[in-house]
Amino acid sequence: MHRRHFIALALAAGAGRAGAQAYPARPIRVIIPATPGGGTDFLGRLVCTKLAEANGWQMVPENRPGAGTALGLAEAARSSPAGYDLVVAQTDNVSLIPLLLKVAYDPLKDLTPIALLATTPMVIVVPAASPYRTLADFVRAAKAEPGKLTYGTSGTGGSAHVSIELLQIAAGIRALHVPYKGSAPAIADLVGGHLQFSGTSISSASSLIAAGKIRALAVTSGKRSAALPGVPTVSESGYPDFTFSTYYGLMAPAGLPAPVLARLNADVEKMLQRPDTRAALAGQGLEPGHGSPEDFAALIRADIQKARDVIAAANIKVE
Repeated sequence: MHRRHFIALALAAGAGRAGAQAYPARPIRVIIPATPGGGTDFLGRLVCTKLAEANGWQMVPENRPGAGTALGLAEAARSSPAGYDLVVAQTDNVSLIPLLLKVAYDPLKDLTPIALLATTPMVIVVPAASPYRTLADFVRAAKAEPGKLTYGTSGTGGSAHVSIELLQIAAGIRALHVPYKGSAPAIADLVGGHLQFSGTSISSASSLIAAGKIRALAVTSGKRSAALPGVPTVSESGYPDFTFSTYYGLMAPAGLPAPVLARLNADVEKMLQRPDTRAALAGQGLEPGHGSPEDFAALIRADIQKARDVIAAANIKVE
C-alpha cells in the first residue's frame, strides 16, 4: 500500500516536471498595447527577439493599441492563463488609467506579474531659447506668475502629466496643463516655442536635446540617467525626496501556472543580463529591470498607491 502510494506520487511529480519542460508547446503571443514605435513596442519586440534567439521559441508580437494602452491589457486579462498570451504592461495602463477611467480589468486581480523589464525617468525640458537654464530658474518664474506658464504632455493622467503634477506639489508651484494626443505633438509645440516646458520620456527627447533644439533641466529618477549623465535629478535640484520613474514589465492572465511563471521570469532575467540587451535598452534611455515576480508585484502595488495619492492631491480628472 505504501509502495503503491510512493509510486503514484513519483509518477505525478514526473508528469509535473515533464509538463514544465514541455512549455512552450506552441507559439507565444506577446500583446503590445501600443502602436508600432515607442518604448512599449520596442520592449515587446525585444522580448520576442531575445527569447526566440535564446530558446528557439516561436514568439509572435501583436500590436493592440487603443483606450490609452488599456485595450491590450484588457485582452490579456481575458485570455487563457496557460502561458501563451503575454502582455507588455507599463505605468500608464497598470498604475494610472485604472484609477482614472473605467477599464475592463483589475491590474491587481486579473493579471500575473512575470518580470520587470525596464524603468525610465521623465525628463523636464524647455525650448532651446528659454531663459530657464536650471530647474531653480524655472521654479522661480513659476512662483512669480502662478498659473501662467504652460506645459504640454502626451495626455491627461499619463505618466508625464502625473510626474509634472508631482513636481508642482513638491515645488509649491502651479502651471497650466495642455494635454496632447501623444508626446510627439507636445514636443513639436515645445520646439516651436508654443509651450514653456514639458515632461516627456528620455527616448522622445534625447535626440532633440543632443541637437540643441530643447534643453533638459532635470530628470525625475532618484539617480542620474546613464542616457543623460550631465542632467541633474530633481532631487539634486533642491527636492531631495522627489523621485518618479515609469516602469515596463511582462505580465500574463491571472492563474498562470507556477512552473511557467518561474520559467518565464528566469528566462527574462537571463535576457536582461545579456550585454546586447543592455546596450539596446541604454539606446532608448531605459534601465534594465531585475527581480522576482513577487518583487515586480510589490513595485506595482506601491506605484498604484503613489499614483492614487498624486491624483487625489492634484485633482486629476479625465473629461
